[in-house]
Amino acid sequence: MSLYQMSLTRALTVYVAQGFICFFFIFLAYKILKRDRKRLNLIFSGFYLSAAIGLLINFIYAPLDPLEFEPAILFLNFITNFGIFYSSIFLVVFDLILLKSEKVITPIKQLVILIVYGIAMFCMIFFIYVEGIAFDGSSRLGVELDLDSWSPIWNLPFFLYLLIIESIPTGFFFYFSFQIYKKFEDEQLRKKWKFFIFGATALIIFMYGIFVSNFLNDPTFRLVMGAIGLILAIAGGYLMYNGVGRQLEK
Repeated sequence: MSLYQMSLTRALTVYVAQGFICFFFIFLAYKILKRDRKRLNLIFSGFYLSAAIGLLINFIYAPLDPLEFEPAILFLNFITNFGIFYSSIFLVVFDLILLKSEKVITPIKQLVILIVYGIAMFCMIFFIYVEGIAFDGSSRLGVELDLDSWSPIWNLPFFLYLLIIESIPTGFFFYFSFQIYKKFEDEQLRKKWKFFIFGATALIIFMYGIFVSNFLNDPTFRLVMGAIGLILAIAGGYLMYNGVGRQLEK
């Protein structure tokens, strides 16, 4: 068994860059929920917590040898991807409640949206459990691990599936966000909402950077993306919180 022999690049990416992002997101969610736990607060904090849970799971399997712990790594990687990329649907629900009101977007409708998207995200698991897959360089639909760096490698079908599934809530988010922006007449509210949109944009760029990084599996690109991603995620998370999170505390 060869635990804790992952590459330096992966160790820095997972435990330094992603670790900082994880605990920063947990802190922001705590700040939002500390003052009030009304629906808007719960939904907005759900965005941060979903991503943070995915990153936390990543800490568990990152040091495991893929040759010895293949089934566990595959399953935990699925949970990591689910947590991180499911988070975007919370922004869509948050926007819908602001745009249509809580009376229109009832808890039942909210739950339906979350479940439907959850089912779409859960279908990722079918890319994992395909007969004959192994960490031996053979072709597969889903995720493999680089046996040198222990980093995940996304094959084309999995990459395209997640790209399409993730682009749906992303498109709705921007559409609803601009609809809300146009309704604001107060200049201060417009400014705050711009912060929110800019922050979300930074996080979305970071998210697509992860997509490309895992697909290309280039060590240099991973390292650069890790550094840029840290800046994008921290700045994006803070801008979103500064834009609407502070107001939710009041």
